[in-house]
Amino acid sequence: MKIIILGAGQTGSALAEYLVTEKQNDVTVVDEDHDKLQSLQERFDLRVICGKSSYPQVLESAGAESADMLVAVTNSDEVNMMACQIGHVMFNIPQKVARIRAPEYNDEKYPFFNKDCINIDHIIAPENLITNHISQLVQYPGALQFASFYDNRVCLVAVTAYYGGALVGSELSELKEHLPHVEARVVAIYRKNRFIRPIGSTLIEAGDMVYFITPPLNIKAVTSELQRLEKPYKRIIISGGGGIAVALAKRLENDYQVKLIERNAEKAESIAEQLINTTVLHGESSDQELLSQEQVELTDLFVAVTSDDEANIMSSMLAKRMGAKKVIVLIQRQAYLELINDSVIDIAISPQHATISELLSHVRQTGVVKVVSLRQGESEIVEVVANGEAENSKLVGKNINSLKLPSGATIGAVVRGEDVIIVNTDLMIENGDHLIIFLADRRAISDIERLLQ
Repeated sequence: MKIIILGAGQTGSALAEYLVTEKQNDVTVVDEDHDKLQSLQERFDLRVICGKSSYPQVLESAGAESADMLVAVTNSDEVNMMACQIGHVMFNIPQKVARIRAPEYNDEKYPFFNKDCINIDHIIAPENLITNHISQLVQYPGALQFASFYDNRVCLVAVTAYYGGALVGSELSELKEHLPHVEARVVAIYRKNRFIRPIGSTLIEAGDMVYFITPPLNIKAVTSELQRLEKPYKRIIISGGGGIAVALAKRLENDYQVKLIERNAEKAESIAEQLINTTVLHGESSDQELLSQEQVELTDLFVAVTSDDEANIMSSMLAKRMGAKKVIVLIQRQAYLELINDSVIDIAISPQHATISELLSHVRQTGVVKVVSLRQGESEIVEVVANGEAENSKLVGKNINSLKLPSGATIGAVVRGEDVIIVNTDLMIENGDHLIIFLADRRAISDIERLLQ
């Protein structure tokens, strides 16, 4: 597939790295920063073009006339939109994907991303992705990672095993004995950051990070096998007054006691007018006196989602030290994500990884419906569709036990029509089945795509 990426920032560079490692892709990156392009070209086998992404001449030089896909992830929404429109009108590029950050452009009252106006096939809105993800984590206390598939019929959940969970210290095969009527499958275990492929005799130890797949109704039951169930959240403090903070407060304020802290007085007043049941406070989230006044020690969840990584990290660490039960932090920089891995921060969320996951869902070959990047891009879980007849398909009509899956790959569930089937080795794959597959090494996606051909 011939793909043009516009923008060599964190997201564009990370996407290029993902796609170049999959040998079937021919990647060209366009940016105005020569140094960024040179760094990319030194590390990866790709083409680079230095120039403004929305100029037709630059797109032509990048090979737009023969491109299969255009991915616009520059720092400017307007440049992304213009480039996609030019790619459509002048070069007839089949697939256009754009990152659009400003919520005003994604207002449902003004739908202009269509064939009659601005022709973009897929819009990536990072603020919406982050808001949705945090909202899902709020629903399931104890979950460190959450992803849903096939219209939320089946979910992947990651939790840490602690003493107090019935399965801790026991073999994995006992899960079925403890919960005979609950369908779930453990697809991965990480022990001290080392992947363990789970089998029936695998012993669950305290401190293990356990990834399991199950329908949403079973999440609490399975989680209770791995740790004492946390009480549902009641009190939530949100640090920040940007789009994510306000959207999250709107989403949560009718079901939880929500407070929002914004450092700018004028902005705080404006936010207070937008929110109905949220207490809006003017001040610094890292102000120990303010946190003490707001009884942070009684807070179930502290969420730091400002645009400043350092402020998010420091305010969250302070809140945790003062007694907040759990903290979620928005982190932009990859280096910071790696540094805080073993700190007091419970959950770190990367807008870049969320955006990459959504982009990959559109960039992957036909048959790949959804991609979720895990463990800072090291692993993935994918939803794929098995199509074809038994005579010419490598999946349809085959027993799961007979499939030659890459090392570290596990099929956790199959969605067939209205039914969610938690996989066993005797299952026969049928045409139209949606398979949920965990990949310990994301590079194994090439092998999965070959199975789909």
